[in-house]
Amino acid sequence: MKRVLPALVLICVTALTATACSDPTAGDGGSGADSGARVDPTARLDGVKLTMWTAQNTVNAPRQVIDAFEQATGATVDTQAIPDLYEQNVPTKLASGDKPDLMFWQPSISTLPFVQPRQNLLTLDGEPWVDKLGDTERSLGVVDGKRYAAIVTSPAMLGVYYNKDVFRKAGITEDRFPRNYAELLKLGHTVKDRTDAAAFYESGGDKWPMQWQMQVQLTDLDRQWWAGLNSNKEKWTDPVVVKAITTYKDQLLGAGLAQKNYRTGTFTGSADALWNGEAGMVLNVTSFQTQLQAKHSTAEIDRRIGWFPVSNSDATGMYSPDQTNGVVAFRTGDEKRQNAARQFLAFWLGTDYAQYIKAMKIPSVQPGVPSPDGLPGTSLAQLKALPTANGVFQAKAVVAPDTHLYLADMIYGKKTPAQVAQAIQDQFAQVAKAQGTPGF
Repeated sequence: MKRVLPALVLICVTALTATACSDPTAGDGGSGADSGARVDPTARLDGVKLTMWTAQNTVNAPRQVIDAFEQATGATVDTQAIPDLYEQNVPTKLASGDKPDLMFWQPSISTLPFVQPRQNLLTLDGEPWVDKLGDTERSLGVVDGKRYAAIVTSPAMLGVYYNKDVFRKAGITEDRFPRNYAELLKLGHTVKDRTDAAAFYESGGDKWPMQWQMQVQLTDLDRQWWAGLNSNKEKWTDPVVVKAITTYKDQLLGAGLAQKNYRTGTFTGSADALWNGEAGMVLNVTSFQTQLQAKHSTAEIDRRIGWFPVSNSDATGMYSPDQTNGVVAFRTGDEKRQNAARQFLAFWLGTDYAQYIKAMKIPSVQPGVPSPDGLPGTSLAQLKALPTANGVFQAKAVVAPDTHLYLADMIYGKKTPAQVAQAIQDQFAQVAKAQGTPGF
């Protein structure tokens, strides 16, 4: 999920670029083992120590695979949690000259560039696990035609979580699920008019979930538009974008389809409200489901919560890359450790993969490896929707601006929809220019 892209990123980009330019070994990221070379995932690595950076909330995510890898190879993998905000502090540490061997990082074209992949990362084209990935997963982790990230988990799916009891009270059956965003709003009015629940729960207090209502409305923009945006020929001030923001302001919030405290609502509060039937729907990504799974059993979730996909003009889902999806390997100058990092990724996505997803209770990114039994129906519905899903703008734009911060200004009356769009465009252009994006 995309939480923060602060102005400090501009400083980090500049610092990283300067560091890379002064590095005489900077090149295509292919030093160490030849990219695509076959490695033995369980070859002995006694005495080799690798360091892996993670966010504070994902420090335990690789624990199963690390334990298995250490036992199989004799290597040691030390995880280091980087303080929040992760996306801000990682570039700062890299700019200071500190480097791990491996790191969780969002494998999108909007976020991979912040760690200067050409200078800092090993290329992973042709690794034995690449062809095993699903089509959507294989599209991630690539910048300028080169692969820099291994995809270890499926990207988050954006869709509508709904309370089944609330829908029953409102007389909403599956055949009435919305086939586009306009119908979703109409469904919201049905919930509001026929039940005591709020139609939607919006998290203005945490801000970042507010972007999703806008995102869903941008799915009709084609590849050419996004290519134009990324080359400074199209703008976030396009009437289509302003209309999406205006629709959110007037037809959802202004129409009373959100809970009364939407300005201060929280992400954790959204899960509790949906579970308790205080809200009929929550539009959010897979991390919302993670909250539910942490508190409730699969059987309990299946009885109470459902999920369906929706886009602006159809019932297609949306996928959203986040930092738990991708793992990158750094060019440290130590060939033995670089080879070991490649071996670790081959082990993760090869020898150990079925055990890893079973331990994590998550869907498989490899069609040839079945997802584990016991996943909630919401998870299975998301897995089914993934192959045809649209990417959120983090997967399409070269910079993912902080739309949620400007939307927060809007709900407090500090910005109009047009001013929100202009603020998004200003930040987008500023960061794109700092990154050296052609056209800016």
